[in-house]
Amino acid sequence: MAAALKARLRAVAPYSGFSVGAALLASSGRVYSGINVESASYGLTVCAERVALFKALSEGERQFDAIAVVASVAQGAMPCGACRQLLAEYAPRAVVFTADSRRPGVVRKFKIKELLPLAFTWPDARATG
Repeated sequence: MAAALKARLRAVAPYSGFSVGAALLASSGRVYSGINVESASYGLTVCAERVALFKALSEGERQFDAIAVVASVAQGAMPCGACRQLLAEYAPRAVVFTADSRRPGVVRKFKIKELLPLAFTWPDARATG
């Protein structure tokens, strides 16, 4: 949670002002941070969770234990549908922790399958997380 809070401070959210930080814990013990990055063309905006996941995957990580997501919103920011899909594919066994950045001690915990039941994945999905 501390790494997600720290990452949130670097979010690039000039349009919405909604800063999100994420921290993905790989099974190797390494933590990969992510921030949301907005674009004037909103469809190009990328969520903090995906930034963290893509950083980890690009460094060769393939197994993940947990991801923390924080934003200034009551009960914490929940991963969007696109993030849930990618987490279901590449980090299916990871635990998702969410918190309001103003109350980081109040943490909610979810399993990926709770957030995206019956997720679409290829039968030979390579995710071993």
